[in-house]
Amino acid sequence: MIWSSRSRSSTSPDMESAKYQGPIKLVLFDVDGVLTDGGLHIDGKGEQFKTFNVRDGLAVALLRVHGIRCGVLSGKASPSLDFRIHQLGMDVAVTGRLEKLDALAAICGDLGIAEGEIAYVGDDVVDLPLAGRVGRFYAPADAHPLVLAAADVVADTCGGRGVGREVAERVLAEGGIGLQEAYAPLVAGWSAAGAVQ
Repeated sequence: MIWSSRSRSSTSPDMESAKYQGPIKLVLFDVDGVLTDGGLHIDGKGEQFKTFNVRDGLAVALLRVHGIRCGVLSGKASPSLDFRIHQLGMDVAVTGRLEKLDALAAICGDLGIAEGEIAYVGDDVVDLPLAGRVGRFYAPADAHPLVLAAADVVADTCGGRGVGREVAERVLAEGGIGLQEAYAPLVAGWSAAGAVQ
């Protein structure tokens, strides 16, 4: 388990335009097929890089400025993923773990939160054990059919195309924060909010 050492920025009261009222305290993202389009760039030395979407980088800042933690729970591990995790200042990251239920239990224990307070975004059958366990299970529009059938919410956006941002906006909307209110703290001070694209 990787915990970000980046200090979380706190927003000043004048930056906040609305108070999040929803049950979700942590949003966890799968990586391949969610934060990326699922493509693997491999040469004779192994995986060299991943392609992320800048919209999802701002999704992390958007959630965190409203008091919601973010993290990744991925079956794969790679140096490029570790770099992105640290770049975004993720609160928690578990990589290289296909047994996602065990990882979920460990995260809940470490953070002192219930499964029902977690939203998860997954796209493939390895994510299915979390459906019905977490508070809200989201799937990208191009997820595997079994995942689409099990998801609480199917996004309009495909994996690697900004689905993380769509989920962030939906989580905030379900907690009583509209789009304009959601972005007000970021627009008021990008660096104060710790925003990274």
